[in-house]
Amino acid sequence: VEAAMAAERGLSMATCTAPVNIAVIKYWGKRDTDLILPINSSLSVTLHQDQLKTTTTVAASRDFTEDRLWLNGKEVDVGQPRVQACLREVRRLARKRRGGGEDTATLSLSYKIHIASENNFPTAAGLASSAAGYACLVSALARLYGLEEELSEVARRGSGSACRSMFGGFVQWQRGERPDGTDSLALQVAPETHWPELRVLVLVVSGEKKPVGSTMGMQSSVETSPLLKHRAEVVVPERLAQMMRHIRERDFEGFGQLAMRDSNQFHATCLDTFPPIFYLTDLSRHIIALAHRYNAHHGRTKVAYTFDAGPNAVIFTLDEAVAEFVEVVRRSFPPATNGDQFVRGLPVGSAALSQELVAAVITEPVPGAVQYILHTKPGPGPQLVDDPSQHLLGADGLP
Repeated sequence: VEAAMAAERGLSMATCTAPVNIAVIKYWGKRDTDLILPINSSLSVTLHQDQLKTTTTVAASRDFTEDRLWLNGKEVDVGQPRVQACLREVRRLARKRRGGGEDTATLSLSYKIHIASENNFPTAAGLASSAAGYACLVSALARLYGLEEELSEVARRGSGSACRSMFGGFVQWQRGERPDGTDSLALQVAPETHWPELRVLVLVVSGEKKPVGSTMGMQSSVETSPLLKHRAEVVVPERLAQMMRHIRERDFEGFGQLAMRDSNQFHATCLDTFPPIFYLTDLSRHIIALAHRYNAHHGRTKVAYTFDAGPNAVIFTLDEAVAEFVEVVRRSFPPATNGDQFVRGLPVGSAALSQELVAAVITEPVPGAVQYILHTKPGPGPQLVDDPSQHLLGADGLP
């Protein structure tokens, strides 16, 4: 009935969810800031939407008088250039697809649209919310306008890393060569089912906004860091090939070592930027040292850290090591108050730690430093939500 009423008012609606992704070969630096073209290719793991996702509803109606956007329930400026770029691109593709003619059965491209988007995690806490957000926006718009084609290129116009959230599993964002960016797109390297034992622990140390946003930070690095130029031209192409091989072979030792090295080099380019940018904190460094002590104790790489442009640690590991390492983190950073809420997401078993491990790995505990641990795993790309009760906009086109 609601659908019939909505149709009566010329209202069309679509809802999608989209995932967060974590780069293991980092993207840092644009060669074209308008088109969002990177100076190097990158590779990421898409995280499962049961733990981290953005949900976006888009609606179009002849009754709407202006485009409007709501983020996590608050109305925000829909005029942001990157939101506009995505809208413009999707409408352009829809127009092209229709051969320029307006088909009365399809949605009028002149209708204004309303967009509502929600994250089930803190925005701008260094959890790649812009990637999930723009991947979700583009997926929902494509659904609304009936587009099927390659959309990672459109998502890239919203946020570079968003193109990687258009696929599940293991994803490469190809740098591309063309100045118009038509070959700068994402490709799936392997689906999420390829490596079922892989697990991800997000150590949330802070829900604060970062000191320098990624957009400004990376442009400053491009302009001032000779190390970044060397990284993009020499180091990354070789690492990308190695990383794809480690993933293909499900070689955790190789995968983990390379993820840690690449994270460290990315943060080194931030230090090499002038003035320098500091995304890692004392606590981040404490977690890095803990991971190395833990691996050294076991004589192999059991956990691997990677940090994006913020202090939260993302730890890759295999399912058999999760319980023990979570206990190591709990002993190293005893939760202040939320003992029961300290581990979220996928269930984690309990583990007893040997005295040797405790003596070798746990130095001085820092109570309350880690807010919580989110346990997740690789997951699929954007999903269409069919259940109308899940729409974030009502039949009136408002939240």
